[in-house]
Amino acid sequence: MTVIIAEAGVNHNGNENLAFELVDAAYSSGADIVKFQTFKAKNLVTENAEQADYQTINTKKKESQLAMLSRLELSYETHHKLVKHCKLLGIEFLSTAFDLESLDFLVNDLGLQRLKLPSGELTNAPLVLAHARTDCDIIVSTGMATLAEIEMALGVIAFGYTKDPSIEPSILAFQQAYASEEGQKKLREKVTILHCTSEYPAPMDEINLRTMDTLAQAFDLPAGYSDHSQGITIPIAAAARGAVLIEKHFTLDKEMEGPDHKASLDPTELSLMVQGIRQVELALGRQVKTPTVSEVKNKIVARKSLVASKKIMNGETFSQDNMAIMRPGEGMSPYKYWDLLGEKASRIYESGDLIFE
Repeated sequence: MTVIIAEAGVNHNGNENLAFELVDAAYSSGADIVKFQTFKAKNLVTENAEQADYQTINTKKKESQLAMLSRLELSYETHHKLVKHCKLLGIEFLSTAFDLESLDFLVNDLGLQRLKLPSGELTNAPLVLAHARTDCDIIVSTGMATLAEIEMALGVIAFGYTKDPSIEPSILAFQQAYASEEGQKKLREKVTILHCTSEYPAPMDEINLRTMDTLAQAFDLPAGYSDHSQGITIPIAAAARGAVLIEKHFTLDKEMEGPDHKASLDPTELSLMVQGIRQVELALGRQVKTPTVSEVKNKIVARKSLVASKKIMNGETFSQDNMAIMRPGEGMSPYKYWDLLGEKASRIYESGDLIFE
């Protein structure tokens, strides 16, 4: 079954009550996981780091990333409350760590067993390595990345999973870990890779869903999709293409102030997306082509048989003039049509009778 992550991200705007409402909305939608973002702004960006264009447009405010992100932090105490609330509801709590301090908190304080490595941190080798050394399962998002960059990150992860911390990290060591049978085995057991287009919203002609197939084939890993497009069409299409995991941003209100609200789904749309994905899963079914249970009863009604198009006397020759092919389908197969031409009837048939010879 496709794992569905409802990405709350920073759409709580730093407000604990909104964070709880986001959890409730994710649970009500039927999502499997609700995901937040955990960071200390001072550890994440410099004082001079500028906003992305979409952040300036969506917030309608020109300021530094530090100023913007500082308002979007959630306290550690709030994290604990959210985890407890998620457990009560029965939805998994997940959060993305953007710095080492936050990663340590998620693993060693909150006890998370699954982590999400965001696209922007894919080349942050020390943070990637720290993720792997937790021995948690890792979801790796690949927005903005080349295949070479993804392979390098997977090498870091393979190294972290398989090598003692006393062994010195190096590019060569990462490559060797990735090439090793043990490293590949660990990656297959613990890593899910996500295709992603890191623009908000992502243009339709830059989605490139087929890239998800490329990732699965290139790295022999389960592949999914982290979606930044508008609407619910693309994540449903990704599920139809076999995505093992779908991640989608959502918000309580697209008109709220903040960088990600406008590129997110509202709760109703999130529910429709989940329903659509679940319907696709059912519809995918199996590869064997055979009549289904519901089709079997329709064969008699929908298919045709050989019938007498006019009265046929006993001993009369079957011909194009006295035979027709009509419903229902409980008589002789139309495949027998040519076999009967020129043969003699063994009994009398009234017009419309099914022919049995």
